[in-house]
Amino acid sequence: MTKIAKVFATFFGVGLLPFAPGTWGSITALPLGYLIVSLGGVELLLIATAAMLIIGTWASGVTSEQMGVHDPSLIVIDEVVGQWLTLLVAPLNIFWYFVGFILFRVFDIIKPWPISWADKNIKGGFGVMFDDLIAGIFAAMALWISQIAYQNFTLD
Repeated sequence: MTKIAKVFATFFGVGLLPFAPGTWGSITALPLGYLIVSLGGVELLLIATAAMLIIGTWASGVTSEQMGVHDPSLIVIDEVVGQWLTLLVAPLNIFWYFVGFILFRVFDIIKPWPISWADKNIKGGFGVMFDDLIAGIFAAMALWISQIAYQNFTLD
């Protein structure tokens, strides 16, 4: 079971890339999210996000425990879930997906409060996932506001 957990936690090996695995996890989430929305709409992306949250909580917990480290950098399923959460408010458009990627990475790396609090205080598999959920929510709100601002500035 630990091997299966590690496959999911690393999002099928993406987390094993040597440089910036979290960024690679987010990048990998973009075309997959686009494909999911193309095939079944934002509702299917929401279902996929929830499923990955459940799987990721289990896989992150098993992998963290096996490694003896809370939230090792090779776990990137949390970035996939946070990125998909951000994309829930993005139109099916490469520009807005890119903006969503940048916003999510900024919130995930900088970790303003309460993201930083969750990262330090919530342990286990859910703790690994939770700070990225909050970062995804913050990024989604910023993306939604950006779209409104863009529409207001481009409409005459």
